[in-house]
Amino acid sequence: MASKPGILTDWPWKSLGSFKYVILAPWVVHSIYSLIIKDGKERDPVYVLFFPFLLWRTLHNQIWISLSRYRTAKGNNRIVDKSIEFEQVDRESNWDDQILLNGILFYVGYMILPGAAHMPLWRTDGVLLTILLHMGPVEFLYYWLHRALHHHYLYSRYHSHHHSSIVTEPITSVIHPFAEHLAYFLLFSIPLLAGIFMRKSSIAALFGYISYIDFMNNMGHCNFELIPKMLFSIFPPLKYLMYTPSYHSLHHTQFRTNYSLFMPIYDYIYGTMDKSSDALYEKSLIRPEQLPHVVHLTHLAMWPVTCCSIMLTWTYGRMFILERNQFNKVNVQTWVVPKFKIQYLLKLRNESTHSLIEEAILRANERGIKGDELNGYGELYIHRNPKLKIKVVDGSSLAVAVVLNSIPKGTTQVLFRGNLTKVAYSIASALCQMGIQIWLVGDGLTKEEQMKASKGTLFIPFSQFPPKRLRKDCLYHTTPAMMSPKSFQNIDSCENWLPRRAMSASRVAGVIHALEGWNVYKCGNTMFNIEKIWETSLHHGFRPLTIPT
Repeated sequence: MASKPGILTDWPWKSLGSFKYVILAPWVVHSIYSLIIKDGKERDPVYVLFFPFLLWRTLHNQIWISLSRYRTAKGNNRIVDKSIEFEQVDRESNWDDQILLNGILFYVGYMILPGAAHMPLWRTDGVLLTILLHMGPVEFLYYWLHRALHHHYLYSRYHSHHHSSIVTEPITSVIHPFAEHLAYFLLFSIPLLAGIFMRKSSIAALFGYISYIDFMNNMGHCNFELIPKMLFSIFPPLKYLMYTPSYHSLHHTQFRTNYSLFMPIYDYIYGTMDKSSDALYEKSLIRPEQLPHVVHLTHLAMWPVTCCSIMLTWTYGRMFILERNQFNKVNVQTWVVPKFKIQYLLKLRNESTHSLIEEAILRANERGIKGDELNGYGELYIHRNPKLKIKVVDGSSLAVAVVLNSIPKGTTQVLFRGNLTKVAYSIASALCQMGIQIWLVGDGLTKEEQMKASKGTLFIPFSQFPPKRLRKDCLYHTTPAMMSPKSFQNIDSCENWLPRRAMSASRVAGVIHALEGWNVYKCGNTMFNIEKIWETSLHHGFRPLTIPT
């Protein structure tokens, strides 16, 4: 939100929340009607292509989001080091609103403008006209509009919302108030309207121009440098015609320089080009990959949308970096083994899963990483590779400590159901020493077992995944996890069943292991000192989650 929100700041469909897509219903109905009812000569292919094109724009943006987060997590060619927090994630969660707005306005415009109907697929003169009008009027007018938006009156009411994100992501490019998006729509419509009125427009010019704007916007805000230096060496004038991610990044950190849209030529003409642009570009290009001290190995938690995705991860999956964090000079990365939970349970491809995990551990070992957190017991990989320098940590000891300290004082009996694991046996052993008879919840808890629990029962999971919440008259605690300290940087995601800034016990255990320099394995059937790791976690600022009441 801007510091002093002006008129038309909020989107008209904000109150609809996740149901905002229903605003497309009239145009979808019209599109289907034109496809089914009209014959071949009257049928206009543009009506049919409009909504698949909106899906393409959504997919295009999502690809850029994933690529940007992967590359910035690796660290090579990263431009800005500052972290992204949940506040920015929330502020940028409506990035698809501009796709809905543009889709409706373009669809209505296409319906009512004379000469727009039945566009040809391609017209060379129309494509050239679109390019020239963008390079001339659009870039020139955008430059001065952008400078006007940085005047304190408009900046405080509108444009400051966009600049709230110092560290940019691809979707940051479209995070503006509603009124500002209307201005951009009118500006970017100039080449398209000119083509329609001059009878030179085409489907390629219409969809191609919008895709070009999406591509350049996403690239300019991706926070990693990807434009090779060779391009500017082969064609030196290119630096006036195409910006780079580092070039636009300076606009978000310096605010008063590099105003141009995609072509820096107007910054050069009017003297607003940041003098450090070339230096930052060179520095970002040669920036090496950031090596972590701790790696958290995890797997895909969400069920695949299609059978195709599970088959691809099953057959061709490779480990990839998902996230980076920093705490007390300890760099932490999350590496994803591209397997779903069900694939761990199937014996048919079990060796494939083990090979991927072992490959990740060996890769971390080659890089000299201190600790490797593993969601599962890692003793198998230690036996296979006895000369490992890296210390494998499964987090079981801290998981036990978290569960023990989640049990309300004075408890004498708690429901215990599910598959027995190393964590379950350790918890039971500790509770027996405390003189408490207890029942806890693990994987395999059935619906029938939940229904047998008395009203007000507190379910405390010791498993990695929470049980399905079937009882409204009972209480459910989270899986073993702790709240991270405020100084823990770049926490902009977490398991979707945990509160924000909460970290699973396995992740916390690996971080504590690296901070303390403990030169021991914490996996297999052995357990670390439960009380010691609990007290050490609290010492470093991690806190237990609130028990539901």
